[in-house]
Amino acid sequence: MMTDPISDMLTRIRNGLMARQERVDIPASKIKVSIARILKEEGYIRNYKVFKDNKQGILRVLLKYNSNNEPVIKGLKRESKPSRRHYVRQDKIPRILSGLGVSVLSTSKGVLTGREARQQNVGGELIFSVW
Repeated sequence: MMTDPISDMLTRIRNGLMARQERVDIPASKIKVSIARILKEEGYIRNYKVFKDNKQGILRVLLKYNSNNEPVIKGLKRESKPSRRHYVRQDKIPRILSGLGVSVLSTSKGVLTGREARQQNVGGELIFSVW
């Protein structure tokens, strides 16, 4: 039984990058689609698409590599877990690698990057960091 679907998503992406796969398929949900949207907007993945099936749907993430065939994503770190939630105020949102990385938060205004959350003056649950 899977207890943390977001960690499963991040692990599938991490494993796909290490295996130099072109894409990974993940069981879909609204928050996973929001996370994929942020990863695409920030340039960490090429694209994503949601396919309907008779269950919850499938989120297909197209992974991105640079010209040397190295993964664009150097690291993914799950910050808040079901066993230990990590909430931050808007003035305590961490800057990842002095702004080179991105922190992703679940806020009252939806799933946002740390930069967007600071601009909208909201805090929330720090889901994960990517660089």
